[in-house]
Amino acid sequence: MKKYNFNAGPSILPKETVENTIKAIENFAGSGIGLMEASHRSKDFEAVVDEAVALFKELLHIPDGYSVVFLGGGASLQFCMVPFNLFEKKAAYLNTGTWASKALKEAKLFGEVVEVASSKEANYTYIPKNYTVPADADYFHITTNNTIFGTELHIDIDSPVTLVADMSSDIFSRPVDVSKYGLIYGGAQKNLAPAGVTFVIVKDELLGKTTRPIPTMLDYRTHIKENSLFNTPPVVPIYAALQTLKWLKALGGVDAMYKLNREKADLLYAEIDRNKLFKGTAAVEDRSLMNICFVMNEEYSSLESEFYQFAVSRGMVGIKGHRSVGGFRASTYNALPKEAVVALVEAMQEFEKNH
Repeated sequence: MKKYNFNAGPSILPKETVENTIKAIENFAGSGIGLMEASHRSKDFEAVVDEAVALFKELLHIPDGYSVVFLGGGASLQFCMVPFNLFEKKAAYLNTGTWASKALKEAKLFGEVVEVASSKEANYTYIPKNYTVPADADYFHITTNNTIFGTELHIDIDSPVTLVADMSSDIFSRPVDVSKYGLIYGGAQKNLAPAGVTFVIVKDELLGKTTRPIPTMLDYRTHIKENSLFNTPPVVPIYAALQTLKWLKALGGVDAMYKLNREKADLLYAEIDRNKLFKGTAAVEDRSLMNICFVMNEEYSSLESEFYQFAVSRGMVGIKGHRSVGGFRASTYNALPKEAVVALVEAMQEFEKNH
C-alpha cells in the first residue's frame, strides 16, 4: 500500500534529497569516504556550504548585506540566541502559538518584553491584527507559521523596528521580501532537511551593537566569520539541505512552489468546508498553507477515532492532530505531492458516504 506522509516534522523530503544524501553517505564527492566520515574542513564540504548559501540567496532574492549561516541547536536555541545578539533594552513579541510563546519566555531572561498581542484566549485560532509595536523596541519577533494550530502570516508585515521571524515551517513555501526582515531563522526539518541543522539569515549591520558579553558559540559573528565551520557542523543535514535547494530551483523556485502549495491547500480546505463531517479550526483568513488542522463537527465527534483508523488504512501517515487542538492535521510541506492531498480528500469523501 502506498504511504502518504503528512507528518508535521520531521517530515517528508523530496525523493531526490533522500537518494542523493544516501549516495553521499556511502561515497562523498567520489572520494571513496562516506559523508558521515569525511572532514568538514575538506574543500569538498566547504563547497557544499558555499553552494547552499548561494542557493539560499538566489532562491529568496536575499539582498546584499545579509549573511546566511547553518547552525546546530534547532530553532529553540534561537529563542535565546536572538536576544543575546539583538536585545539591549526592550523587545516586542507577537504571541501566536506554542513556539512564539516559548520564544517570548526566553527573551524575558534578557529584560523588558512587550507582548504586543496574543490569540491565546482563542487557543491560537487566529493571527492578531491592529496591534501597536513599541517604536523603542530593539526588535519585533513573529512566528510566521504555527504548526500546531494551523495559522500563518501570509504577508511580510511592515514593522517600525527590526523584524525578526521564526520561519521554521514555511521557509521556501512562498515568496518572502527578505529586505523587510533583520533576521530570519528556522529549524530545517519541515521544508529543507532532516532534523539537526538550523538556518539563520541575518542583516550584518545589526550585529555587534549590544553591550552584554555574548558566549562565543552564541555570537552570530563567530559563525559568519568561519562560514558555518567554527566547530563541526551537522554535515549530513547541510548536505541534504543543498539537495533540497537544488530540487527547488529545478522545479522553478519559490514562485512555482507557492503556486503548487496554494493548489494543495485550496483542495483540502474546500473539502473540509464542503464535507458535513468536518470543520476547520483556524480562522479562514489565517489558514496555514503548510499545516491544515480540522476536527469532526460536534454531532459526528464520536466518529473521530474511526475516521483516523480509516485514513490510516488508506495509507495516510501522521494526520493525527496535536493534543492542543485534537482532531487531525495534514502537513502539506513543499515535498508533499498533490496526489497525497487528493488521496486524503477521497478518503474523507468515502468516509462521508459510509456515514
